Parts: sequence; structure tokens; C-alpha cells
Amino acid sequence: MPNDDKRTSETRHPHLRFSRRGLLVGVAVGSAGAAVPYATAQPAHGDAEDRIDLARQHAFYGAAEQAGIRTLPQRHIFYMTFDLTSPQRRDLQVLLARWSGAIAQLMKGQTIGQVEPDRSSAAGFDTGEALALDPASLTVTVGLGPNVFTDTYGLAGQRPALLRALEQLPSDALKPEFTGGDLSLQACADDPQVAYHAVRDLARIAKETGTAATRWTVMGFGRASAGKGQATPRNLLGFKDGTRNIREDADFEKFVWVKDGPAWQRHGSYQIVRKIQMHIENWDTDRVSDQNNVIGRHKISGAPLTGTEEFDAPDFHKVKSDGSPVIPDTAHIRLAAFENNDGVRILRRSYNYTEGINQFGFLDAGLLFIAYQNDPAHFETLQRKLGAADALNEYISHIGSAIFFVPPAPLEGSYIAESMFA
Repeated sequence: MPNDDKRTSETRHPHLRFSRRGLLVGVAVGSAGAAVPYATAQPAHGDAEDRIDLARQHAFYGAAEQAGIRTLPQRHIFYMTFDLTSPQRRDLQVLLARWSGAIAQLMKGQTIGQVEPDRSSAAGFDTGEALALDPASLTVTVGLGPNVFTDTYGLAGQRPALLRALEQLPSDALKPEFTGGDLSLQACADDPQVAYHAVRDLARIAKETGTAATRWTVMGFGRASAGKGQATPRNLLGFKDGTRNIREDADFEKFVWVKDGPAWQRHGSYQIVRKIQMHIENWDTDRVSDQNNVIGRHKISGAPLTGTEEFDAPDFHKVKSDGSPVIPDTAHIRLAAFENNDGVRILRRSYNYTEGINQFGFLDAGLLFIAYQNDPAHFETLQRKLGAADALNEYISHIGSAIFFVPPAPLEGSYIAESMFA
């Protein structure tokens, strides 16, 4: 099937001379007389769906929602936001159209045009660093920020009903250099260079068109939330993260997808991104028993303090012999639990990150928290409570924040959010 897909794409787009996957096979055959099998890996613990298949690819066109939301979380992310630099409506249209065509090719493991390093100008050509690499389950998800929907672009009347700046939250320690943006790109893949290459080429297109400039970016690893059928990963505090994440179709329908508004918005979602810095050294000095109380779970098993297995439902009413709750009132899972927040749930799609050593000689690391929901107020409800009372606040700082509307996937022959310009 992948070979059939490639031939079809090359027939429709004759300027595409080869795919990364095809190049890999060609090199292998030319040098050894046989193709090299694609690498796969499976973790020691986890279900069959948790394995890595570098040959796997996802479709950009056609599905109701954009890939990269319900898609099983990949191992790596390159996330970037942009500021719009052109006030011209048509420039925004052209950028979204060019991005859509390029993303469709990248997710198939193809180059964006040819690679011609001898040219004096590389405009319109692939940067080449992902040659000979497979698609690695790449997904690229495009978000539109509040400033897109203004009179500048004649789009004020198209603004999604709930898209607005987030309210100031108790946990905010935001830095301008990690906050805001008019457009977002979330590239996830099981190969970090594939994710990096996708955003690099898309950022180059934005610069070429003179439409948008990069604002802030985070490169993450070791997904910190799980999809259906995946083993629960650990965050940089060493705890399993995302045990109670949304996994079932009914919950996606209830909490994630937008159901109203014009057709181009339906089956979209609101993307909220928070850059959360972790004070790793402080955390490491605390006893594990204290860490368990901060989170409300046992570090090794992931079980709630009232249970024995990871997926046991927390019992928030259980008390010790002295009458104090087994899961403390300030425990992270108590404050975030849907049972204690009128049933509110959000989809987590978060990743760990590290950026070396900060100016004080400490590890600069934390969590790129990404949430999808059909109402940003759901996130605010949870974060308002967490920011005010969570014992974890001693060890983390919310230093970055942004909100975007993620439209549904375009049909083939169209582009992201095309109908909003009609």
C-alpha cells in the first residue's frame, strides 16, 4: 500500500521526485542487493498498540478532525508558535494553503519538492535533513490564535464562539517570550528529526511568504500522556502521567470536539498550551512518601493512595485512623479529578522537555502541557483550583501559555480553514 500511495502522489504532483522511504529502499538495494527492513521497537511493558513502527503514516486529508489530537501520542514533539507579520488576508490564505499541501506530503514521508543544495536560493525546496527517514507516524496539527479573527483579515465574524485570551490564573508566572502566538504547529513523530524537519520546513515557508515569524518553540520527548492501548508514561518527576486521560470515543464527543458553529469549525477543538517548568532539584530532595502525598499516587505502581493498581478509582472519601483523608486535600489528583469538578474532563497530550542548564546552574526542564477541549473554560476551571491549592505548586512554575482553535481536517484539494475565507 505505501508504494501505491507514493505512485498516486507522484502522478498528482510530478515535481515530487522521491520519498524519504523510497530513497531508503533504493540505497539499501543499490548497496546490498536487498531492502533493509523497517525498524520496529516494543517497550518491555505495554499493549501491542504501544509499539513503534517507523514506517507507519497518518493521513492529513479527509478525517473529521486533524491528525495529532486523537492519534496515539508519538514519542517526540516539536511545537512552535508564530506571529503574523502581514496584514493581508490573501497572504494568510496562501500560507495556510501552502502549509496544508506541504504537511500532506511530509506526513507521507515525502520531501517538499526537490533538494538542490547547489542552488543559490533554496526557496520552495526541501531542507533535506529527513532524507532516508521514514514517516515515523508524523502528524502536524495547525492552530489559529485569537488575532487571526480580527478586522485586519476580515475574519472577525468567523471567530469561534469560545476563542479568547485565557483568564489570569493563580499559577501564572508567565514570561512573554513563551506566551501567545497567532498560529501554532504541533509536529509529533516517533523520530525526533522527522518532527524537527517538518516544523523547520513549514517555518521556512512562513518566512518565504513574509506572512509569519517564529515566536517560541519547545522540543519535547517521552510523551507524558497516553492514548487508548498505550502504557502510561512518566513525567520528569518520575510519576505516571495521564492515567485517567480521555480514551473513549464517547468522551471525545462530549469533551473534545466542537459541535456547533459554521461547518468549517465543527469537529475542531480548542488547544491550550502551557510551558511548565519543574524545579527538579527541589523535588529530588523530598522523601518519596511526601512525593506520593503531593501527587496522591504511589510513585512506582501509579496506584492511587487508596488502591493497589494504577487504574483503581481513587476513593476520595477514605480516611486514616486519625480522620485525615488518605488522599490529602492538596493532592494533585484530588484537585484535578473529574469527580470533584462537576464531571469536567480535558484531553491531555503532553510531553517532557529539557533545555539544558539555566543561569542558576539548575536543570531547565519540565512539561509541555497540551490540552484539547471543546470549551476553554474547562481548563480554566481545573487550573483555577490547582493553581490555588495544589501541593505540586511548590515544585513547578507555569512560565508559558497560549490558546488556539484547531479546525477540522481539510478535504483533499482544499486547505486548512479554507471555508472561513468564503
